[in-house]
Amino acid sequence: MAIFLDKNSKVIVQGITGREGLFHTQRMVAYGTNIVGGVTPGKGGTSVEGGLPVFNTVKDAVDATGATHTIIFVPPHFAEDALYEAYDAGIGLAVCITEGIPAHDMLKLVATTPGMRIIGPNCPGLVSPGKSLVGIMPGHIFKEGRVGMISRSGTLTYEIVDGLTKAGLGQSTCVGIGGDPIIGTTFVDCLKAFATDPETDAIVVCGEIGGSDEEDAAAFIREHLPKKPVVAFIGGRSAPKGKRLGHAGAIISGNFGTPESKLAAFAAAGVPVADRPSEIPGLVKARLAA
Repeated sequence: MAIFLDKNSKVIVQGITGREGLFHTQRMVAYGTNIVGGVTPGKGGTSVEGGLPVFNTVKDAVDATGATHTIIFVPPHFAEDALYEAYDAGIGLAVCITEGIPAHDMLKLVATTPGMRIIGPNCPGLVSPGKSLVGIMPGHIFKEGRVGMISRSGTLTYEIVDGLTKAGLGQSTCVGIGGDPIIGTTFVDCLKAFATDPETDAIVVCGEIGGSDEEDAAAFIREHLPKKPVVAFIGGRSAPKGKRLGHAGAIISGNFGTPESKLAAFAAAGVPVADRPSEIPGLVKARLAA
């Protein structure tokens, strides 16, 4: 089983004829994702990648294909409209790869698109191994299995997943939620979904300094996931105090967002935190065996 995405998900690509959109469409098709078409205004009626139809609007694409999911490869100044267009057309889940969307645009989007799950922005997407990949993740490192993963960092996701796969720990679904200050789907949203997934036996949470999402996740785990093993990793723990670096969401405010506050929150929830990504497979195996 998987969360948010499976082999039956019908996916369109907004910005399919652009360089990045077409490149990653080819990779998703090769993985086995059910890509049913794409959208580029003004290019409706054409086709790409072995005959995938291109439509002028998301509504045209949904009406013709029954699409349920979309992935967005458009510049930042068009991304807000692209997400609203997907919402108006009835899309249930939108993966927004685009980086650089203003925070106030995302605040408005999150508040005014009920019923459509947004993954991102500024994210690598998500994958349910062996079923479907919607994003820019390297599909060959994933293996079908029973460990769920949620991460704010794309590259750390790949490093951790590679270690899990090599240790024989396959994944149910991996979600890259993105590192911006305002995102559509949070750690807690994913934890809620994994909590009720009978085929996810353990969860890996890969966080970073800045923001309070990890503290919120720890509180949810303590209250609602006492029996499903969770292992965590916090990136940026050695960052010099007062330096701004990394994701736009890596902002420390007062006592929130610090490495110390996140470690304390996970400790209170009984969640072991790896010092290095390479330790995660061993911690997962130990928690599963406990």
